[in-house]
Amino acid sequence: MKIFFVLAAVLFCMASAVYAEGVKKEIRFPRGKSSTTIEESVLLSERDVYFLTANAKQTLEIKISSVEDNAVFEVYTPGSTVAEKDGLTEVNGETLPGAGDTEEIRSWKGVLPVSGKYVIVVGGTRGNATYKLHVAVR
Repeated sequence: MKIFFVLAAVLFCMASAVYAEGVKKEIRFPRGKSSTTIEESVLLSERDVYFLTANAKQTLEIKISSVEDNAVFEVYTPGSTVAEKDGLTEVNGETLPGAGDTEEIRSWKGVLPVSGKYVIVVGGTRGNATYKLHVAVR
């Protein structure tokens, strides 16, 4: 019986650690497509992080929508780093001009300056946010 409680406690801690980190994944387009839509939820004060590999001079278009209009994103340039600090996601790097550097962004379109792995960070402006993130590269 004791082993059951120990195992349950260990599993709870593991699940909590994964849950606290938010979503972190590579964006891949379906075969033959240049866009995709991701449906997810992010908890208050957490961030979901997506990585997108793209080439210089390609056009990137991102749109986010949420039921309560409370989901926003930022796009960071290649070379940016993502780390967990005190349970919070920290991104160190530069944002693309107009892609979240000083204001809440719900849509962005622009030509990419360099090739590499871009970082897209999604968060809620108030409360939890259930969102649809549409990403297209052309």
